Amino acid sequence: MNEKMSGKRVLVTGSGTGIGREIALEFARQGADAVVHYSHNDAGARSAVDEIRRLGRRAEAFKADFNDVAQVQALGRQAIQFLGGVDCLVNNSGITFNQPFLKVTQEQFDTVYHVNIRAQFFLTQVIVEDMLKRGRGAICNLTSIHGVSGAPEHSVYAGTKGAIIAYTRSLAVELAHKGIRVNALAPGWVTVENYFKAIPGFNEADASRVAAEKIPLGRSGEKSEIAKLAVFLCSDDAGFIVGQTLVADGGTTALMSLISDFRNPSSAKFGTGNVPGV
Repeated sequence: MNEKMSGKRVLVTGSGTGIGREIALEFARQGADAVVHYSHNDAGARSAVDEIRRLGRRAEAFKADFNDVAQVQALGRQAIQFLGGVDCLVNNSGITFNQPFLKVTQEQFDTVYHVNIRAQFFLTQVIVEDMLKRGRGAICNLTSIHGVSGAPEHSVYAGTKGAIIAYTRSLAVELAHKGIRVNALAPGWVTVENYFKAIPGFNEADASRVAAEKIPLGRSGEKSEIAKLAVFLCSDDAGFIVGQTLVADGGTTALMSLISDFRNPSSAKFGTGNVPGV
């Protein structure tokens, strides 16, 4: 194993399932001790802890409701106490939400913003205070391509993801000279458990077909790919990367939406009479 994170201590939020779980496991594979956080999936978090311990790393799981700032702050203190300090923080926890704009309620709005951005903000405060004692640390905030491109019925969710990108930049320049690097990671389509719960009739075969048609790379992303990028951003290999949002989406946001078929030559002839050879 490549143990570039040997001796590091990481807290990964929302790591009982999906991308977060894989991130915690990848940190452990590369040498780090880890605190796993969950809000509902106790079984997934416990199995992640067991797997990390089998790798010879220290690990524990703690529960926190991210709609409650007091629980969020307690999670930070628990992680610091268990690990003896936190070198890397991966803010992965969040909830996805879609609703037509005119039907969004105040309670829905508050819940999504509280979980996706407020909790992340105040947890990071606790962890940064600890990092400052040693004068070093790395933070990776998980956002989404929804923060950089638009989709119908995602005005609330996209707003939180855009907020993460903006506050990542500002926090990064505030902390860089103190030895703490802050960056963000924006995944595109990565098939996780939530797809099967949220989309009626969703299956891997249909997902592969749609991804092959819609994503320039011809496939959706893998959890392991996002996990390795999160580790990279927190590693010394990324030591000169500060305040950036790394997009990993197979070319989704790079593709102009007006282009209907990007695989075949265009029949249009823009520039005729003005550009030689056209």
